[in-house]
Amino acid sequence: MVRLSERLFALVLLLPVVACSSPSAAAPAGTLAPSLWSPQAVELLRSVDSAAVSPDGAHVAYVLNQPRRAGVDEDGTPWAELHVLDMASGASRPFVTGQVNVSRIGWTPDGRSIAYLAKRGDDKEPALHAIPLGGGESRKIVGLETAITAWSFSPDGTQVALLAADLPPEARKAREKQGFKPQVYEEDLPFSRVWVADTADGAGAPRALPVEGHVSQAQWSPVDGRLALAVAPTPLVDDDMMRKRARVVDARDGRELRAFDNPGKLGTIAWSPDGVWVGMTTAADLHDPAAGRFALWNSGLDPAAPASLSPLPGEWPADVVAFAFEGPDSALLVVHRGVESSLQRVRFRNPPGQRQAPGATEVVVPEGAAIFSALSATRDAGVLALVGHSPRHPSEVFTLHAGGAAQRRTTSNPALDTARFAQQEVVRHAARDGLQLEGILIRPLDEQPGRRYPLIMVVHGGPEAHESNGWLTGYSRAGQMAAARGFAVYYPNYRGSTGRGVAFSKLGQGDAAGREFDDLVDAVDHLVSIGLVDKDRVGITGGSYGGYATAWCSTKYSARFAAGVMFVGISDKTSKLGTTDIPDEEFYVHALKRTWEAPEFFRERSPATYADQCRTPLLILHGKDDPRVDPGQSRNMYRQLKLRGQAPVRLVLYPGEGHGNRKAASRLDYALRSMQWFEHYLQGPGGAMPEWEIDYGLDSQPK
Repeated sequence: MVRLSERLFALVLLLPVVACSSPSAAAPAGTLAPSLWSPQAVELLRSVDSAAVSPDGAHVAYVLNQPRRAGVDEDGTPWAELHVLDMASGASRPFVTGQVNVSRIGWTPDGRSIAYLAKRGDDKEPALHAIPLGGGESRKIVGLETAITAWSFSPDGTQVALLAADLPPEARKAREKQGFKPQVYEEDLPFSRVWVADTADGAGAPRALPVEGHVSQAQWSPVDGRLALAVAPTPLVDDDMMRKRARVVDARDGRELRAFDNPGKLGTIAWSPDGVWVGMTTAADLHDPAAGRFALWNSGLDPAAPASLSPLPGEWPADVVAFAFEGPDSALLVVHRGVESSLQRVRFRNPPGQRQAPGATEVVVPEGAAIFSALSATRDAGVLALVGHSPRHPSEVFTLHAGGAAQRRTTSNPALDTARFAQQEVVRHAARDGLQLEGILIRPLDEQPGRRYPLIMVVHGGPEAHESNGWLTGYSRAGQMAAARGFAVYYPNYRGSTGRGVAFSKLGQGDAAGREFDDLVDAVDHLVSIGLVDKDRVGITGGSYGGYATAWCSTKYSARFAAGVMFVGISDKTSKLGTTDIPDEEFYVHALKRTWEAPEFFRERSPATYADQCRTPLLILHGKDDPRVDPGQSRNMYRQLKLRGQAPVRLVLYPGEGHGNRKAASRLDYALRSMQWFEHYLQGPGGAMPEWEIDYGLDSQPK
């Protein structure tokens, strides 16, 4: 199965009814608002979320996200539909559509049905269903009293491994009915367990395996009765990020057969086709910010094989974001290098008579085809399905036959085929200390030579993330929306970003808001120096760590920025530690020191410390239920600035939202409110804040 990674604020939104890739396909009626780059229209764009190629390579199942219409539909997250692409004809067929939320798609081992998770019929929680490829209704394979979050079939399809949370004890349920509902912080946690069920109709109840810890991934061996698991000590986010390790257990009784000491963060795990290796994306060490290295661990099936292998060079200036085994001796890797991506092959055992240098890779799909996020492959990798986006479209299905080129196979937003796009290009420049940096620039639509334009700088979060030269427009990412309104928009990959290897991603460690944010100012200076940007009309925005950057540049560097939109950002580094759910991740891969070890340092690197320097009008937005960056960080920033009264400041909180907006109404509000702020202070009269009431344009929305 291929699944689009959910990296913070970085990627795409959106999506149902799909069109195949014919450019002449008409847009479904009532889908897009009159102006394609209005926030209302952008929020209705669809995108492909995940894809899975059938065992025979003849079909690709994929999930198409359908956004809800704010103010028209019941508010919520996008619907997720199941569609199937016929590889021969290129036509797509809807299989499970409407007000559904399909996830974790894949194929039954015989290739006759598509399996998926969803709540259907009388399901109280998401259950495992399968729908025949040849037609017919879905069949419920198994359900539990708690939500199933992942599944994996045995090789013969007679059993399935499931992940689902523990059931609360009956005594606790009884107490809750009596009104006793205390929440014991970080102790009252539902662990995710491994369950094994028979798939035949009328089979007995699923049984839980006695695996110690919180299980987030389970993959059944392709050759026998073993399971590869990803297990953290507890469900705490910190444990999941920093202490998750891979294991192999017996599917009959959960007995541990192998434990792998993968360092630091763990990404995805998968079996080699012969069951000898467990492949994974993992960190290089405990302090590596991302799980971008590809590694192999001996599963125990072949004692003669090495205990582990790292087929790529130690300091590879790129990140592996997904992989699929091509056979017992090689794997295909989705590689992000800088702002581009490619598909590459790495061999870890050379075929007879063939010699290859260790760590050498072969390019299968060169950079420039798309920004790929993941892939799915047939057992022999003769047919591949990929999910990828580009500057001209959100994520779509791409396919590839062995030895051929990658082809885009879906067109989920036909209106984009004839849309007018502002020019998007890669920009490279030197920081003040000589470090070479890069980012993505979207020039103003209908740019006039010699004219200077206002700039919106969009800073990614993490900072263990990076911007790619693909689709960059969304509710919190101004992109083509702002370019159509006469703005230049820039997405910097400052030091500490991923995509350029471990060493580059560590350059900002121990120096929060130091050289990493100096890089932002240096990027502005470069865009001013090339004659594009008006230095007196520069705005900045970003979420999470990008919100921290926005707060910093609106206070410490206030003289350089004329407007800011801070989203789920940090204002005080010390209190942030006491309210976040990732204090250890913050320590190991960012700060490298605790707040009590260097209190003055953390005070100096807190934007609130420089509130008296703020002259930048700042719009602050935050989800009221954010566990990562407590909304108190935004309240603190607001109050510090409000009391001083030296610059306009407004705080907007979104009930029911966490670390980023997921629901249609709050996304649209964000997009309209942030664009209003930048237009008012970078293009308009400035001065007093615009009215806080927003015209959502609901009268023009399709009913």
